Amino acid sequence: MEEKNKKKTGMGIAALTLGIISIVSALFWYMSIPTSILAIIFGIISIKKVGSNLGKAGLITGIIGISLCVFNYISMIIILVLANVI
Repeated sequence: MEEKNKKKTGMGIAALTLGIISIVSALFWYMSIPTSILAIIFGIISIKKVGSNLGKAGLITGIIGISLCVFNYISMIIILVLANVI
C-alpha cells in the first residue's frame, strides 16, 4: 500500500518541480513550454488519482509558467512592431 502512495505522490512532486522550472525558464520557450505542459498534465493526473496538494501546486505553476512565456513573446513582438513604426 505504501508503494502505491509513493508512486502517486511522485506525480505531484514531478508536477511541482516542472512548474517551477517552467517559471524560472520563462524567457526560453524551448524549455518553458514543454515543462509547463508536462507540469499541467502531471498535476491533473495527480489531482484525479490522489487529490494531491502538490498536484494542485504543480498545475498552478505550470499554468503560470506557460502564461509568462506567452506574455514575454507577445510583448517582444509588440515592442518590435512599435519600434519599426516610430
